[in-house]
Amino acid sequence: MTTLWDTTGSAVVKELAAQRRTGGAVLSGVALTLVVVADENRVAEAEEAATAAAEQHPCRLLIVVRRQIEAPAPRLDAEVLIGGRLGPGEAVVMRMYGRLALHAESVVLPLLAADAPVVTWWHGTPPDQLCTDALAVIADRRITDSSMAEDQFAALRARAEDYAPGDTDLAWTRSTPWRSTLTSSVDAVSGRRGEAVRVLGGRVEGDPGSATALLLAGWLSARCGCEIPVVSGEKRPGPSGVSAVALDLDQDEQVRVQADRRGGAVISQPYRPEAMVALPDRQLGDLIGEELRRLDPDEPFAEALESTTGIPDLAYRSPVREYVWFDPAEENAGSGGATLPAVPPDSEGTDDVAQQGVDDPDQGARDAGQTVP
Repeated sequence: MTTLWDTTGSAVVKELAAQRRTGGAVLSGVALTLVVVADENRVAEAEEAATAAAEQHPCRLLIVVRRQIEAPAPRLDAEVLIGGRLGPGEAVVMRMYGRLALHAESVVLPLLAADAPVVTWWHGTPPDQLCTDALAVIADRRITDSSMAEDQFAALRARAEDYAPGDTDLAWTRSTPWRSTLTSSVDAVSGRRGEAVRVLGGRVEGDPGSATALLLAGWLSARCGCEIPVVSGEKRPGPSGVSAVALDLDQDEQVRVQADRRGGAVISQPYRPEAMVALPDRQLGDLIGEELRRLDPDEPFAEALESTTGIPDLAYRSPVREYVWFDPAEENAGSGGATLPAVPPDSEGTDDVAQQGVDDPDQGARDAGQTVP
């Protein structure tokens, strides 16, 4: 690992090339570039998840940490790693201070793997409009996580209003085990009957404010052609926000999947004994790894988001975003994007780079002509 302090984008590119020559890394083994945008207090969690995903999908990992834009001087600190703590591939962790944080693409673009897709993941609050972040405009796939918002339904609606093919959300990814289990359960009833099954109604039991529960209910409503609401269940749901799903079928039958909070679920079907299946709450790295398996537009997600929020024709929007400049420091700039993160609480008043633009706490005073004891 090489750490570059107060460096430039060209120096980072040269160091990455030098380490690749020294370590014998083969660029043709890179399937994509994963750009991770994270706050300083979430960097460790983002690194762990991205490393797990990189082990499944060989990629160049670029982690962008935007620090306080009010810092008096722009500054770039970077860590360049190949085959280190961030997985077997190539990785660069970039901390950007001052106005440079608003132009992160100027550093990221030269580091993208040639002729490889780009996936951008926001581990935190994304901009309300992704077109205000150039890291979204250059990406083929864009990953957000509405489950991290205080008002998760409002976050889903914001994603629907700003949706473009290629967008997806980890709240949707968390519903994959539920969707696959429900699909196989209904197929089993259809196989027993020898004919198609009609779903007449049902409910998703869990947290009515959970983005995952809302998207699961929206997907079921869209696929079954009837309203499937989210209701509070008797049992406390797990991290996914879903504790059980019940589907009312024709011929007065019902299929029910009940999570047991031990990484499994009980399936109740007519004319069959109860069955146990695995239904684990997956780690963040597994969720990112799943999203990297496909780089085409996620049409089922668009359908579920459309049904959940009531905003129509999401899949027919243009997949191309046009970059719109947004400066959160400008007064009355509007609400086009999210404010960039400030200095984390645990380093408030001690982060010399963010506060003064220098490593040396006395350097700012020297530059101002003051006497330093």
